[in-house]
Amino acid sequence: MIEPNVTGVKKRHPIMQLLHGLWRGVDGVRKILHLVLLLFVFLMVVAALNGAAPIMPMNAALEIRPFGYLVEEYEGDPFDRARIELSGGTTQPQTVVQDVIDALRYARDDDRIAAVHLELSGLAGGGLSKLQRIARAIEDLRATGKPVIASADFMSQGGYFLAAHADEVYLHPEGLLLLQGYGSYRTYYKDAIDKLKIDWNVFRVGTHKTFVEPYTRMDMSEAAREDATRLTEQLWSMYQTDIERVRGLDAGAVGDFSDRLLERVAAADGDIAMAAVDNGLIDGLRTRREIRDLFIDMVGEDNDFYDGHVGTPMRDYLAQMRLLHGADLKSRNVAVIVASGEITFGSPSPGTIGADSTSKLLQRAREDESVAAVVLRVDSPGGSAFASDVIGNEIAALQAAGKPVVASMGSTAASGGYWIAAGADQIFANPSTVTGSIGIFGMFQTFQRSIEVLGVNVDGVGSTIWSGEFRPDRAMSEQAKALFQAIINDGYDDFISRVAMHRGMEKSEVDAIAQGRVWTGIDAVQNGLVDELGDLDDAIEAAATLASLKDGKFGVQTIRQELTPAQQFLIDILGTVRSTGLDITSLTPQPGRLEILAGKVESALEPLLRFDDPKGVYAHCFCDIR
Repeated sequence: MIEPNVTGVKKRHPIMQLLHGLWRGVDGVRKILHLVLLLFVFLMVVAALNGAAPIMPMNAALEIRPFGYLVEEYEGDPFDRARIELSGGTTQPQTVVQDVIDALRYARDDDRIAAVHLELSGLAGGGLSKLQRIARAIEDLRATGKPVIASADFMSQGGYFLAAHADEVYLHPEGLLLLQGYGSYRTYYKDAIDKLKIDWNVFRVGTHKTFVEPYTRMDMSEAAREDATRLTEQLWSMYQTDIERVRGLDAGAVGDFSDRLLERVAAADGDIAMAAVDNGLIDGLRTRREIRDLFIDMVGEDNDFYDGHVGTPMRDYLAQMRLLHGADLKSRNVAVIVASGEITFGSPSPGTIGADSTSKLLQRAREDESVAAVVLRVDSPGGSAFASDVIGNEIAALQAAGKPVVASMGSTAASGGYWIAAGADQIFANPSTVTGSIGIFGMFQTFQRSIEVLGVNVDGVGSTIWSGEFRPDRAMSEQAKALFQAIINDGYDDFISRVAMHRGMEKSEVDAIAQGRVWTGIDAVQNGLVDELGDLDDAIEAAATLASLKDGKFGVQTIRQELTPAQQFLIDILGTVRSTGLDITSLTPQPGRLEILAGKVESALEPLLRFDDPKGVYAHCFCDIR
């Protein structure tokens, strides 16, 4: 409807103006989306014409080149990681264990793959249980008759463990192999804290709950030394035994090479690489060119030998195979949820277990009618006790919904990591898993002596004895300390009560093997903390059995934090542009110097910033055995 105004100029009704404005907005959005769609189609066509990936030949070598540390899942925001990688930047060096295993399993049954090259120069290390999982996959592939050749310029201890399971192992003539064994070392801050006049109030339950020691002393306690010695000796024994088995070496040969390294190197005229050959750890010394020629002789020279690779890179192969095969999902599935990293509040990025984010993954599994059972893959030293309990409640909700939960322990499932695993219907651990550490601690720092040096004092009044009691600029009173210790004692009682209830034990029995003590998977089975020794595949089979999924007629799906549709759309566009060979670094923001510096400062402060439990109570283990 149109009304005349006093000047004679026709004026739209306000409602019509509103509708007209809305239509213009919608039409504008439509035009923008239309242009974006046309751009996307154009880029897809250009990519198809100019950037198509080479087709893998019928007789190919697969190159597996792990980089950085082995992890259960990538750390950090998945969108940021994808964006940085597509723009040519670098992210934290990590390799997901399951990616390597999937590549080896695909290759095992793929007639196009004639050989596998393990290039291990970039592998920094990983927990022994992670190395053992990959090693089993290597042995399964070798059982088909397909050769696996391992090589490296320099080989880490973890890299050599994988290499030893190959048919042949080669080191660069100028390379290095150094087997250091396992150790547990920490930095202690007590004297520095005293010099800064900080009162670091520590409360704990557990004679072996040693996480807090760096803040209270300057050296390792006897309890900590006892646990660390037992763990390092067991892990080193497992490492040596496995290598000696697959390499056909005499018992003790690996340890002897490490202990008498100077003597062995001297016998090889100072050549450490040749010393490894002379003692049977390495089959020979070959340059990169000689390794390349070896694979050309095995599979023939073709276009896959490019950019320094001697075969089809694992990442390209995995992308192709996962696209071809897709997820093998059925009407009823076992869901795998990875709980990796420290346990905190909120919804942190993957690589950290969040009370909210991990709970949401468990809720998705509970609400998904196709999910019949859940495997919780735990690789965590613990963290916030409250957050651990929140996650434990979601596990109980899954079970109440009739969906069994099986815990599968990775390299570490200790303290809070054991807390969330304890409620599962069944618990699997690897022999080398570090677990236990059933104990609780809390810390509260006050700085009143520090600010006194600056001429600052705090004074005031309160309506109760607790007013102003937990200010960091005031000393803790004896009653505040008593209250804090009571909360810690109650947390420990909750912990051992939870374990006793779910493990069918008396609290006194749990307390006897708790007190913060740390165990290997083998010890944990003997102590009743774990049901069976086995890896992720064993846990999946057990979950299927508990859910009455017979004869392998079930699918396996991974429930993880996913990109939003908008994020995925942007990543797809960036990937398409990159496949054309165009430089897209200008399309993505690059970190400036200030941002890089801030990131380094944040990393340095991270050990302190991670303490975010609202009650200040933590179930955390120092389980860094390397």
